[in-house]
Amino acid sequence: MPRQPVYSIPANVANTQMLHFYPDPEKKEEEGLPKTVRSYAGYADVNIQDIPESHLFYWFFESQTCDPNIDADKQKELIEQTPLLIWLNGGPGASSLAGLFLENGPLRIGDDAAGSISVSPDTWNQEAHVLYWDQPIGSGYSYYDGDDQDDKGYVKDEETLSQMFWLALQQFFATYPEYLKCPLYVCGESYAGKYVPYIAKKIHEQNRGNTGTHLNLAGIAVGNGWIRPELSIRVMIDYAYASGFLGLGQKDVLDFGYANFQEALRAGKLKKATDLGNGLVNAVLAFGGNFYLYDVRSWDGLSVGALPAYLNSDAVKASLHVDHEWQFADNSGPVADALKADIMADASPVYTDLIDAPEKYKVLLYTGDFDSACGYQSTEEILDEIMKDGWRNAERLIWKQAQGHPKGFVRTLKNVTQVAVPDSGHEVPAYQPQVSREMLYNWLFDRPFHGQDPTSAVQAILDKAQQDADQEKE
Repeated sequence: MPRQPVYSIPANVANTQMLHFYPDPEKKEEEGLPKTVRSYAGYADVNIQDIPESHLFYWFFESQTCDPNIDADKQKELIEQTPLLIWLNGGPGASSLAGLFLENGPLRIGDDAAGSISVSPDTWNQEAHVLYWDQPIGSGYSYYDGDDQDDKGYVKDEETLSQMFWLALQQFFATYPEYLKCPLYVCGESYAGKYVPYIAKKIHEQNRGNTGTHLNLAGIAVGNGWIRPELSIRVMIDYAYASGFLGLGQKDVLDFGYANFQEALRAGKLKKATDLGNGLVNAVLAFGGNFYLYDVRSWDGLSVGALPAYLNSDAVKASLHVDHEWQFADNSGPVADALKADIMADASPVYTDLIDAPEKYKVLLYTGDFDSACGYQSTEEILDEIMKDGWRNAERLIWKQAQGHPKGFVRTLKNVTQVAVPDSGHEVPAYQPQVSREMLYNWLFDRPFHGQDPTSAVQAILDKAQQDADQEKE
């Protein structure tokens, strides 16, 4: 795996302009250009079990706190003290480059046919290194050798997926050793609510067993995670009903279907449960006039726009050292088909293992309030179970500035922080980019969430109401 700098990328689909990161020493016309950020992209080549050789694509951006004009070995302490975030989108089948260009990366693609690229002021790499991975195989630029019609290259379970990813990380840090000692955080959203904890647990286990190079795992962060599907689907039905998308009779139909889904799930018939669960999701949407599952305020979701055309252009692929077609899917296609037995499985026990580990890994779970698929309620109920009796009685702050509406609602207990983000759908960094970045940095760097606990004010309201009621003459 060679070091592969990204010197520049096209600034639009037509490749009429370039955005420069780092002057290419082989191009004299780039002499004198400013260095803006160190960036690397390419593949980790992985061999595992009976799966054909696989190629996992990554794209790395160094923190803007580091100076690209100074050699890395001359700012070693700064680089190593800076957190390194791994970002994973879900799907299954979604490319993490969607997160890069539409959510939390240093680049944005315009909502126009030209696919104009701009620099984002809200990027997560302002104070952290960020490493985007297309995984599992079949997502984004990642692929396996052999016949595309043969499904042997697609992973079928989280154990295989996490082992492949750990091997890819071993290659990455062997190639870029200057980042090896950075505090490592595995982050993602949606179906990555499964990927993230399993990958973190694999790193934890390999570190414990002294297998390979030790990775400095510090914590995990998951946004709107698909964690316990049995719970999420029940909550989705209730959310749609409470939001007015279902009538009582329609809810009765769905409740009957949900009972069949639960029966299959608890009998261990996971593929059957996936078919029934997907059917329930589609039925809820059909009853509700096809509202947007990930933001009930909308009929249309976030669009990838010109991103496929941009990422499949020859000039972009040359800049990123790839020659494979970029793919994107959300719970459809061969990646999802291969993981069919995994989709409805419960991942919450893996969170328990990480939270209770002696290493005290930091855990952040955040949710956009208008997501009906993987929203707040299911995350809250999972944490209430994992954290036992202390969770529901722990202080819950209204996080806001001195003026204005709340940015979020924050609870921290031991090594776990939960944030509910108002006015946001599923992809929180896309809906609330500044709030999500501030949330992340507060959590990473132990900065305070400024706000107040409303408990005493609420108790005073209730006490006053009781006094008024007691004085009322019948």
